[in-house]
Amino acid sequence: MEDMAKLSVGDKAPAFEAPNQAGKIHAVPTGAWTLLYFYPKDDTPGCTKEACAIRDAYPDFKKLKITVFGMSVDSEKSHGKFAEKYELPFTLLSDEKKEIVEKYGVWGKKKFMGREYMGTMRTSFLIDPKGEIAKIYEAVKPGEHAAEVLADMKGIMGK
Repeated sequence: MEDMAKLSVGDKAPAFEAPNQAGKIHAVPTGAWTLLYFYPKDDTPGCTKEACAIRDAYPDFKKLKITVFGMSVDSEKSHGKFAEKYELPFTLLSDEKKEIVEKYGVWGKKKFMGREYMGTMRTSFLIDPKGEIAKIYEAVKPGEHAAEVLADMKGIMGK
């Protein structure tokens, strides 16, 4: 667990299949830009702020043809409640077995209020249409993340 692969820009995004909040299986799409954002837990303050910021900017993600996937180790049922409560228009994927968070190197030791525990790092991957990692966002600021990704995409696309 400690020697997880550290992904870099230009690497092929690790392939995966994961269920969404309705149990439908999704994989990393190719042929389209994808934002795969990992977050610690459904319906917690930071994760809600991040999800709602992406929700509010979602029309811009659609205009730029960016598929958005949020992923955590919460259950499909938890994702369903979270998505419904905040009217999230994008797909939330469940990684209860923690296989994908490990493949992407975002599962690790965290500290909160003096205690250490294992959890998901708030990290996002912008994946290009060839399935390669175009940008990695670490230590994401939940309220600013959507705007940051959109600004980067506009720069990449020259818009």
